[in-house]
Amino acid sequence: MSNMQNEDGPMMDLNDDDILDYLRDNPKFLKRNPEALEFMDIPTISSKEGVADFQSYMIKRLKADKEQVMQATQVLVENSRANMNNQQRIHKAVLRLLEARNFDDFIRTMTMDLSSMLDTDITTFVVEANGNDIPHVHTNGIRVIPSGTIDNWMGDKNILLQDNISGIEPIYGGGATLVQSQILLRIDISMDTPPAILAFGSRDPNMFQDGQATDQILFLARVIERTFRHWLNLPV
Repeated sequence: MSNMQNEDGPMMDLNDDDILDYLRDNPKFLKRNPEALEFMDIPTISSKEGVADFQSYMIKRLKADKEQVMQATQVLVENSRANMNNQQRIHKAVLRLLEARNFDDFIRTMTMDLSSMLDTDITTFVVEANGNDIPHVHTNGIRVIPSGTIDNWMGDKNILLQDNISGIEPIYGGGATLVQSQILLRIDISMDTPPAILAFGSRDPNMFQDGQATDQILFLARVIERTFRHWLNLPV
């Protein structure tokens, strides 16, 4: 068998016998380097003895490639449908918030209607007590927590998605026992109001997970902030 390459020289020409000798001496070459088949003109079925039948291998490989493409396409389609569905829900939620007839109706929409519209089990609005009188702080649906609590929960994040958790009683009250995943959204109403969050809780432990897209729910938060300022006549 001819040498493939001199130690210090260029690659030498190989003939068919050289390659056959190498493959005979290295029977696992194609197993180790399956991509080599992509550079070969695979023979079709032949009755001649000694001719390998690669057709079944290629068909199997094509089927596997097709399966991978179909699976990837299915995932893409399902994600697109889910995103479109979520977008439609957010749009309906925004329109419902804008249709509120008064501040109490706005709070009811935010803490009750949004749960069904966004397919969650519980929604609460949580605001920190700052030692001063907060307008409408006693409205049903608003929960009050000690100053500094929100930063302890959120750190420097504006949104927090958590799965496989136990619900927090100060956020969800009696409904905390059913919450197993959640979204916590900072709501920055005004420089004159204390920190607040909007919390969505679900009994599905995997409904909300870190890494999910958040642009749509953050848009909802911005709408809620502006609507709050409108009803309470507050500056930015």
